[in-house]
Amino acid sequence: MNRYFVPFAQLRQQPTIVVDSVGNGAALTLAHWRGATTPALLRNDTSAGSALRALHQPATAGLEAAAVTANHFDIDGFIGVWSLLNSELALHHEELLRLVAVLGDFREINWSHPLADHALQLVCWLNAEEKARFYEPFGAPLRRRREDEASAEKFEWFLPRFAAVLENPAADRPLWLPEFERVKQAAAVVQGPRSKHRNHPAIGLTVVSTPQPVPYYALFGATAGFDIVLALYEGNRYELEYKYTTWVDLASRPTLPRLPLAPLVARLNELETSPQTWAADGITDTGPLLRLSGPRKLSKAQRYADPDGRPIYPSSIPPEIFEQEVLAFFRQGYAHIKPKKYWTWAEIKAAGQ
Repeated sequence: MNRYFVPFAQLRQQPTIVVDSVGNGAALTLAHWRGATTPALLRNDTSAGSALRALHQPATAGLEAAAVTANHFDIDGFIGVWSLLNSELALHHEELLRLVAVLGDFREINWSHPLADHALQLVCWLNAEEKARFYEPFGAPLRRRREDEASAEKFEWFLPRFAAVLENPAADRPLWLPEFERVKQAAAVVQGPRSKHRNHPAIGLTVVSTPQPVPYYALFGATAGFDIVLALYEGNRYELEYKYTTWVDLASRPTLPRLPLAPLVARLNELETSPQTWAADGITDTGPLLRLSGPRKLSKAQRYADPDGRPIYPSSIPPEIFEQEVLAFFRQGYAHIKPKKYWTWAEIKAAGQ
């Protein structure tokens, strides 16, 4: 079937499959967004995974639609859209494309997987070309543009070019190599003897103690199965983050709901004696971050960008005390809450009361 991409604004002009987004009038929705109407048989941790599942179920209602759209551009959504438009090649590279989608959205990767380097190369190529030719993720509002409109230009540029890089990444090696090497070097440190990992499965939290801030692909790379990451860097520098895994509907495993971080922020500010104050994003943000705030609040684009690209201020709180406070907060908050799949936002907000 010859499918084609349409900008999101054209959703209702013809029967359209919506990927990694929701929209009234969609012939079929393939999205892991919380509450999306993705058919139960096609649910997957990533939207691209749902699109790939759909290719194995050609009789799925709505899959006969020729038009495909998304309301934003990111790696998971792009892989889903591209797969529907290039079904034969997508199924041939299905395992690799699934790795790319997970790395792009959750920043997780199994470094021992034989396709791990190939997946990272593709993600780094997408990142490099997106930044060089267009704008960074979440950067549309800064350019006074709507993401659903501006992102169509990215799709139209990347869709006809991705297959060549997928099959021969070496041809574009100069583009992806700088970020690839930076991530691999950082991952070696995070997984090496200078770093420590302490996992707390009962609260879905992992502690990564490593010398310096690193790219997310290195920091989150080996955190699959955990939804909260506490990063402890040398010099009493800390960041706590809810991963994107608890913003979406994961199909593979149950999760705990996000708890509002305001009580933890208040407790940390009681202990903090440096000039900075602790602050955190709301639980409906895609990746709520708790950190010492600087003179200017970080933009969404800055928060989405890698930790080694933003200032992280030293705290007066010793690392062992900071870790104890974080663990105590989540242990108390989750004491009477059981993990489950498919939380609604109403349930999440009620759990945090």
